[in-house]
Amino acid sequence: MKPAQARVLITGASGGIGRAMVAALQQAGAQVLGVSRTPQRDAPDLRWVQADLGTAEGIQRVVRAAGSWGANIVIHAAGLPGFGALSQLTPAQMQSVLTANLLAPMQLTQALLPQLLRQPQAQLVFVGSALGRIGLPGFSLYTASKAGLHGFAEALRRELADTTVQVQLLAPRSTRTAFNDPAAEAYNRATGTACDSPERVARDLLQLIESEASERYIGWPERLGVRLNGAFPPLLDGSFKKHRRQLKAATPTTEGVTS
Repeated sequence: MKPAQARVLITGASGGIGRAMVAALQQAGAQVLGVSRTPQRDAPDLRWVQADLGTAEGIQRVVRAAGSWGANIVIHAAGLPGFGALSQLTPAQMQSVLTANLLAPMQLTQALLPQLLRQPQAQLVFVGSALGRIGLPGFSLYTASKAGLHGFAEALRRELADTTVQVQLLAPRSTRTAFNDPAAEAYNRATGTACDSPERVARDLLQLIESEASERYIGWPERLGVRLNGAFPPLLDGSFKKHRRQLKAATPTTEGVTS
């Protein structure tokens, strides 16, 4: 779809990647409706919906706004980080990350689908991650959430293949935003992890929307890694020794987390 035809609903619009996506979409001529958990000031060319997508009330608020506004593209960009050794993760953290990154997009998509199916053309874009296809030490929780999202998008794409709704996946690698806490930033530096600017991710989003391709992975060698990991996962197991060493060096020794 051309941006000039797009009325885009984007979740996580107040975050680092989300703000860059909003700016790029508007510059390309799209109309944008942002979704945020915190209050945002309406601008002349941007409307906001304040909603917690982890609640049924929040989802319904977004559905009502999207319906009255006539959204024909939905971008699921909201999410939470989940860096850390498994022994350091709390049950509450696991619950919140899986809800934000996987369950909320699934439930919001289900609620929005009837109105999207009434559009002559519509697109659902899920912002996943290279880690949804390549599991790294220290990202077991985040990888689980994004792998689930990737699987959901793939299955839904095939389920809706004979409808007017197209399902797409954008998979960035690490991005320079406040999404990464200091521990994750230190880990990325120590392991030589490449990071992109949010503006780079936003440009790739525009290209994905206009191309109407099914998937777009950002960065090299991540694209190669995704293919190799998909075909021969055990072959990559030995590639992450420095990641394991860095994670162990940064992780206090504990018997596990119970609270």
